[in-house]
Amino acid sequence: MAGMRQEIAIDGFRLAYERTGSGPAVLLLHGWPGDRTDYREVAPLVASAAEVIVPDLRGFGESDKHQADPASQYNAAAQARSVIGLIGELALGRAVIAGYDIGSRIAQAIARDRPDLVRALVIAPPLPGIGDRILAPQAQREFWYQAFHNLELSTQLVDGKPDAVLAYLRHFWSHWSGPGYEPAGDHLDHLVSVYGPPGAFAASIAWYQAGAGSVAASLAEQAPDPGDRIAVPATVLWPEYDPLFPRAWSDRIGEFFAAAELAWLDGAGHFSPLEAPGEFAAAILAAVRTSPD
Repeated sequence: MAGMRQEIAIDGFRLAYERTGSGPAVLLLHGWPGDRTDYREVAPLVASAAEVIVPDLRGFGESDKHQADPASQYNAAAQARSVIGLIGELALGRAVIAGYDIGSRIAQAIARDRPDLVRALVIAPPLPGIGDRILAPQAQREFWYQAFHNLELSTQLVDGKPDAVLAYLRHFWSHWSGPGYEPAGDHLDHLVSVYGPPGAFAASIAWYQAGAGSVAASLAEQAPDPGDRIAVPATVLWPEYDPLFPRAWSDRIGEFFAAAELAWLDGAGHFSPLEAPGEFAAAILAAVRTSPD
């Protein structure tokens, strides 16, 4: 898949992306610590029946990584602006938007603020409804990195140091994945190539410095009035072995979504597009077939 580049900058940021297939539009939004290659197994499966666009988000991969105020330029709303700009530039119309990790939060932001652009969502955790359960001791043993990313020490220790980037990212890719998955060496080498240059790791963690991480978001969230729930159809794919988001935290989805269907991804951990690509792609294709144009 040949890489392309957004022509019209949004807030000064241009996104790199890949575009394959033809048919109804599907956007795939990656997570941290990944990039658009998170969907290298899913995209070919979906491109058989849809036009698939897979961008690198702001601050990731080959997209722009500007030094900018995180709270205004790297939060969910800012990331959503770039994706919305790409939808407009490519004249995609209403798209099925899929995402996991931070990509899920961004997909939800687009569906909440611009439902006219979204046919359906296919998302994995995080989902709203966690609340102060994220402060429980077991949860905090997993979410330590979000506080660490708000310390200047994190960039001093990791940014621009490929060996440190490799060790740091390998921890998450190994620890967050299910028992049957281990990241391939060439995939880790690729991630080091995009997270290792000076400034790249720092840009990737601006999301957390913006207060967009799950700890800050969960503590700030409030269930909307019934009429203000996300109205577009949503399929929620919840893994079995995600140490960040236990299945018990799926109990309040109905408070935030008007039409959500919950499905279990048995055997998978956090990195669902790579650990369960067949199931992830099947859910997207089902949304393409059944959601209104």
